Amino acid sequence: MTQPTLTPIRFENGLWQGHLQAEVAVEVLYLGEPLEDVRVTPADDGWALTVPVPVKALSDGVHCFVIVDAGTSEKLGDFTIIAGAPAADDLRAEVELLRAELDMLKRAFRRAQSVGE
Repeated sequence: MTQPTLTPIRFENGLWQGHLQAEVAVEVLYLGEPLEDVRVTPADDGWALTVPVPVKALSDGVHCFVIVDAGTSEKLGDFTIIAGAPAADDLRAEVELLRAELDMLKRAFRRAQSVGE
C-alpha cells in the first residue's frame, strides 16, 4: 500500500484545500472532534481534500486542525488558524497543535485498549 502524502494547496474563502496522494478515509479533527462536510474528490494523481472551516474557528485565539487517516489514526497533516492579536513568532500555535495531536493519540490508545479487552 502506498504511504499517504498530503500536500497543502490553499486556504481561501473559508475552505482549506489539499492534495492527497493515496486513497484513504480521511478525518479532520478540531477540538478533538471530527468535522462534518469534509470532502474528498478524485483529482489528477490522487484526491482533492476540501475542509470547510467552521465559523466558530474564526475567532480570537489559535485554532488547530489535525488531518488523520480514519482507519489507522495516523496523522497525515495539519493546519492552524490564528486570529486576533498579532501572532509573529507565536508559540501558541505549536502548543495547540501538540495538544490536538496528544488528544488524537489518547483516543487511539483508548480505542486499542477497548479492542484488546
